[in-house]
Amino acid sequence: MNECTVQANGIELCYEVFGEPDGRPLLLIMGLGGPMTWWDEEFCEQLAERGFRVIRYDNRDTGRSTAMHGRAGLLPALLLRRSPYQLTDLADDAAALLDALEIPAAHVTGVSMGGMIAQTLAIRHPSRVLSLTSIMSTTGNKLVGLPSPRAMKNLLQPAPKDRDSYIEQMIRTFRVIGSPGYPAEEARLRARAATTYDRGANPAGTVRHLGAIMAAPDRTSGLRKLRIPALVIHGAADPLVNPSGGRATARAIPGAELDMVPGMGHDTPPELWPRFVNGIVRTADRAEAVADRHIDTT
Repeated sequence: MNECTVQANGIELCYEVFGEPDGRPLLLIMGLGGPMTWWDEEFCEQLAERGFRVIRYDNRDTGRSTAMHGRAGLLPALLLRRSPYQLTDLADDAAALLDALEIPAAHVTGVSMGGMIAQTLAIRHPSRVLSLTSIMSTTGNKLVGLPSPRAMKNLLQPAPKDRDSYIEQMIRTFRVIGSPGYPAEEARLRARAATTYDRGANPAGTVRHLGAIMAAPDRTSGLRKLRIPALVIHGAADPLVNPSGGRATARAIPGAELDMVPGMGHDTPPELWPRFVNGIVRTADRAEAVADRHIDTT
């Protein structure tokens, strides 16, 4: 696919599109420090084959989107909950990208921090979100979704100094947080890490992302007001975002479906892609069924 850039919300966002122009629009939002390439091309193609026009993009401070400025320290992020920008800014980036692509509303799927952004987008811009799929994420309630001590220790590692150390650190990280039931091949992890580094690794941006997560308020009350079909997918063995975060998200959104996946940690194993794709399709179909019933009654 060909990467494109667009001005959105005062910054430049890099994105790619898969599928036919008249497909159902589906916006994919990646998580903490992750570029759009963490949505594997094969996964995007599977969604496109099911009739979606799939948009993946680099959040600000990742990949080839704008690298932001502002002090990025772990102490302010974790203890003071300060960040140069907020999850609301990241959600507004997503809305502005839809504007730039002339998409009035889309089905939205987010993973980890991307799930938090997707939730925030649905709360702030309800007319822009047709359906919501929140994967291995949480509500912002600081009593749920907490990482294990080992996962937190891994998250707070010093930033690597060069390409080789970046690759090795990423491999170690996904050995800690990955799916015990679906262990990743080292070659795949190594290739992903190399691509991420070469497209523009941004350790300071990852800390700013962490600050935005820590500074975010509890979204539970906003989620309770949503009136869209929603699917919550969470790994039963997730050490980075405890499964309580997924359960809380599903409880908060009226009518949400919860899919708790045995053996899944905090990653998206290829073995589970068909399950994810079917869930996203099922949730989008629910949204269109609701829209059709509304048309029939007016």
